[in-house]
Amino acid sequence: MPINLPNLLTYARIVMVPAVVACFYFEGDEPRWWALGIFVLAAVTDFFDGYLARAWAQQSNLGRMLDPIADKLLVAAVLLVLTRDGTIAGYSLWAALVILCREILVSGLREFLAEVRVSVPVSQLAKWKTTIQMVALSFLLAGPAGDKLVSGVTTTGLALLWAAAILTLYTGYDYFKAGIEHLTGPAPQHSPAPTTTAGQDGHP
Repeated sequence: MPINLPNLLTYARIVMVPAVVACFYFEGDEPRWWALGIFVLAAVTDFFDGYLARAWAQQSNLGRMLDPIADKLLVAAVLLVLTRDGTIAGYSLWAALVILCREILVSGLREFLAEVRVSVPVSQLAKWKTTIQMVALSFLLAGPAGDKLVSGVTTTGLALLWAAAILTLYTGYDYFKAGIEHLTGPAPQHSPAPTTTAGQDGHP
């Protein structure tokens, strides 16, 4: 197992996933602030693991694999606990569902495209989608506790969640468009596939 700082940051982000979820087993405002703090720390490691891996030439196959997995685990876990908590409810459940479904579908499609040796670069719009999504979840993690300090924290979080969901549909179409001709073609021959642009080089 490669041991370097970028990979250690990725491992730490995976460990933070159950830590965020555990905060919701306690009542009161303080656990929500703890959850927000852990989530923000995880988001910071997401930036630095990729940046340092490129800057220090410490990219590894394990890091490329685990980096997007850690991101998707974190986003999915937070969406689920916020839904269970009732912070995300009503029509906003559709926004959460769109984001979750897109993450699963694009992950599967990306794996297929790598198998047929097709690389889809991460677009600037996809990076904006990820940023808006993380900011939305930060607002929603503060939720009612944040509303007591500044009115409209939860409402802002839900609005940003919808913005992220719309961008999620648009950017997900790029992957579908890139893979549709291969999906309708003959089954690919199994051979070693090149490294895709996801992982510690960036993720959709």
